[in-house]
Amino acid sequence: MDWLLQLDARIFLAINGLHSEAWDGIMWWISGKTTWWPFYLLLIGFLGWKRKWQLVPMILFIVVVITLTDQTSVHLFKEVFQRLRPCHEPSLEGLVHKVNNKCGGQFGFISSHAANAFGVAVLISFWIRRQWLTIIMITWALLIAYSRIYLGVHYPGDVLAGSLWGAGCGWLVYSLFLWIIDKLPQNWWINAVHSK
Repeated sequence: MDWLLQLDARIFLAINGLHSEAWDGIMWWISGKTTWWPFYLLLIGFLGWKRKWQLVPMILFIVVVITLTDQTSVHLFKEVFQRLRPCHEPSLEGLVHKVNNKCGGQFGFISSHAANAFGVAVLISFWIRRQWLTIIMITWALLIAYSRIYLGVHYPGDVLAGSLWGAGCGWLVYSLFLWIIDKLPQNWWINAVHSK
């Protein structure tokens, strides 16, 4: 286990060390909470155009997956494993490049940003089976995940585990969605689930 943690730290330092003033601004922007609102609005508009009134329950399930990934990443992982963020790790003091001197909470395993992004990306990719949309959603999630390493607030392992957990939660919520749809009257959700 020690060698794995050491490898994680080495990869982190390699990625975090590839910084510049320009990339600092870009990665800070990518990781921002309000940055993606135009993208979210476009996505909601597209879902509404494709699914009409069905957008309302879809938004509800998006809220469910975000709540699930966000809460479990904290209560099942961060508070249990209590792995310090690299920017809080004493052995890495002076080696971590922090942007705007921000570090976040004390613990970093798993990355909530990565879990949230991949949860939404997987859920929407299952709903709208279009290759181009899946590529966009996964690229968006990967950018957010990578930015967390660059900014010095997560190890690659935090981000990888968060991404896998989020993807699993996305699949779980989609399965719940199918189960609920199956229990509703026939034709209530006309062509919404398996449309290509």
